[in-house]
Amino acid sequence: MEQFIVSARKYRPQTFEEVVGQQAITNTLENAIKNNHLAQALLFTGPRGVGKTTCARILAKKINENAGETSEDDFAFNIFELDAASNNSVDDIRSLTDQVRIPPQTGKYKVYIIDEVHMLSQAAFNAFLKTLEEPPAHAIFILATTEKHKIIPTILSRCQIFDFKRIGVLDAKKYLEKIAKEENINAEDDALHIIAQKADGAMRDALSIFDRVVSFSGNELTRKAVTENLNVLDYDEYFITTDFLLQNKIPEVLIHFNTILAKGFEGHHFISGLASHFRDLLVAKDQITIDLLEVGDNAKKKYLEQSKKCEMRFLLQAIDLANDCDLKYKASKNQRLLVELALMQLASITFDGEKKNSKPYIIAAIHYRQKIKRTVKNKQPQEVKLAEVKQEITKKSVEEVAKPALAKPTLNTRPRRTSALTLKSIHLKKEIAETEVEFEEVEGLPSDPFTQTQAVELWNAYIEKLLKKGHKSVASIMKADVPTAKGNELHYTLPNLLMKDQLTREKTYLMKFLRECLNNFKTDLIIHVNESETKKFAYTPQERYEKLKEKNSALELFKKTFDLDL
Repeated sequence: MEQFIVSARKYRPQTFEEVVGQQAITNTLENAIKNNHLAQALLFTGPRGVGKTTCARILAKKINENAGETSEDDFAFNIFELDAASNNSVDDIRSLTDQVRIPPQTGKYKVYIIDEVHMLSQAAFNAFLKTLEEPPAHAIFILATTEKHKIIPTILSRCQIFDFKRIGVLDAKKYLEKIAKEENINAEDDALHIIAQKADGAMRDALSIFDRVVSFSGNELTRKAVTENLNVLDYDEYFITTDFLLQNKIPEVLIHFNTILAKGFEGHHFISGLASHFRDLLVAKDQITIDLLEVGDNAKKKYLEQSKKCEMRFLLQAIDLANDCDLKYKASKNQRLLVELALMQLASITFDGEKKNSKPYIIAAIHYRQKIKRTVKNKQPQEVKLAEVKQEITKKSVEEVAKPALAKPTLNTRPRRTSALTLKSIHLKKEIAETEVEFEEVEGLPSDPFTQTQAVELWNAYIEKLLKKGHKSVASIMKADVPTAKGNELHYTLPNLLMKDQLTREKTYLMKFLRECLNNFKTDLIIHVNESETKKFAYTPQERYEKLKEKNSALELFKKTFDLDL
């Protein structure tokens, strides 16, 4: 049995023309050799598997090539490779500097390739400085590293630096096609594209994956075989998911997601891939950005076809929702539910029955309007006598009239002032917040005009209901003044902030009562405070006595004469 040689070694480039995706660097090195303009210290840096060591070996061979002498073994003894990961001590560098002094037996240059140079110790770097700065005329150093930031600045300043880039998906795919032809392997375009994407810019990784998949599938390299072997979620799954989302099929999309989980894929992998899928659909919608779509030819046709079904609004919202789910995934305690909620939200974006205004109180407001219309038996609300409205209202408590028509439980009694530090008070505040209704921004609800007389009569009707419920404190505050109607606003003046705070807590229920009875959902209550009015109110016997004494000074003499107490 012949010894198997991995593709990364078997098809390692032997010339600069064969190097994939680094044309700028290879052209620079070729011109430097041709013009005799090559530096004596070079640093090749970049990600793994992009051709740093390969280019260093090709350069080392080409430096000593003479006319007609191009054999691989011509100057093999002039090339020295050192692995700095295992030879990183000061003694290793000193041994290297001793060898550098000896001129080559054949050829003009001795080339030293030091791989993973960032692994050298600090002392080794310092021992290498002088030799690197002033090497013998026959010595050329080529340093290679994946982590340039770990090399000390004094070394960097003595080298000519070449930054290798990641190899593009299309370049990697073309090279894989060439190798597949050499190996007589029938490979699908999409299969090679997936391998190139999985390699993430590293050609060596792409070749390793290629060997692994070929061992699995033989001479027929299909997209299905690649996705199964690499545990990659096939993009067809995302096309199916998107079709369900566009058709608002929530049960089907949840079942499909469960099938994906059953195959062993994580929810995080699925939702991040779905966000990328929406991005690709967005890119495919415009001819200007279609070049950003890094997929195979067959997949590109599918993206163009599905992008025509998607609205721009859907894609933008879908990307935002999927990305938000991706960000929250690791912090979530119920990760599957998080993804399922995201899928349900995505399936609801294009739902025909979606409310134009997403305010949660629209349903309740419409319910109130229909309730009023049923009460007046299809008559206009302004045609109904206020006495009839008052009579209808007196049959129910204020809370029953004002409570929202929702499935949630509502308060049966008006909330009392409670300590903010108790659990009960927290629940009460939460329930009050849920019952608050703001109608100012609701479109389509009536805003019938009303008179001062109508407003005052309903104001007094509400006071009567408060007294029946035993809420005398708020009722007395509402009796302190008469509201003034100005357009859709009721203005009410109170003498101090304490009374204003008490009335503000009752405002939610009061405004529901007034808006429904007046059939004007834009009505608002404006509470004013006039501190000068406080002098009109006497709350203690002493204050009443002082007020009477201002009117009649003889009252003080009368009090002293008969020795009266307050």
